[in-house]
Amino acid sequence: MSFGRPGFADTFKVSPPQRGSFPLDHDGDCKDAMLSYLKCLKSNANDNGKCRLQSKKYLECRMDNGLMTRDDFQNLGLGDVVDPLLPKPEATTAPASTSAFVPNSNSSSSSTSAQTPPTNQERI
Repeated sequence: MSFGRPGFADTFKVSPPQRGSFPLDHDGDCKDAMLSYLKCLKSNANDNGKCRLQSKKYLECRMDNGLMTRDDFQNLGLGDVVDPLLPKPEATTAPASTSAFVPNSNSSSSSTSAQTPPTNQERI
């Protein structure tokens, strides 16, 4: 008997979704992050756009505890979310003065020979 299904569809194959399905947090590893996200949703009338930082922290907790596979936040739509409490990374800049030798076009042959590696005859 089919009980609501067509009679010819006796074999029904179930395939899991590629994303969006992951193990439950039975041990409560990410409970604090989840409660923070739910509290944010409640205080912002379920506007999830205002709770993107809490969402990122929750997903990061799940990735850290092996409850979902690690993925780049760009792929999850949260790549532009930055925690304002974390210090901003400082840009590395080159020093203003360098000690590298720059040859001068008016220099004599003795100064250019200082730059070239010595030949075998000069080493002896």
